Amino acid sequence: MPILFNRRDHVAAAEGERRRGPDRRTRVARALVYGSFRPRRLGPRRTGEQALGATDWYHPWWLAIATLILALCAGDAVLTVVLISRGACELNPLLAPLIGGSGALFVAVKIGITGAGVVLLTLLSRVKAFGRLPVALLLYAVLAGYGTLIAYELRLLEQL
Repeated sequence: MPILFNRRDHVAAAEGERRRGPDRRTRVARALVYGSFRPRRLGPRRTGEQALGATDWYHPWWLAIATLILALCAGDAVLTVVLISRGACELNPLLAPLIGGSGALFVAVKIGITGAGVVLLTLLSRVKAFGRLPVALLLYAVLAGYGTLIAYELRLLEQL
């Protein structure tokens, strides 16, 4: 009676013969630490590759920009709660219903939405928007926008 092999079993058996040393995929924590300090894929492997998984390392500069954006977002949220307690109103129609309840919920939702947007923009930072401009420029625009907004809110706070 013939023995039937699944193609996957056959490939695994063939790969098992070619491997040398221990299987590196079984040590996840070590792989994460090692990959953080010695990344292999600093850019796409093929020209024209635009997938999100094409790069597994981003420059530390993007972490600094993302951290600044989130810090300014948190400052904006706190200043907004203070300004509303002094008689101002929230103009953002998505967040206005949240401000009537808990200030902590408002701050958490605002930072969560901004954080998700920052992560998405960072992942897409090497992609060209509209065929020309790098998406990374949007991160700079968001940072400048939050800086301007904080300055405006501080001026409002002085007037109230």
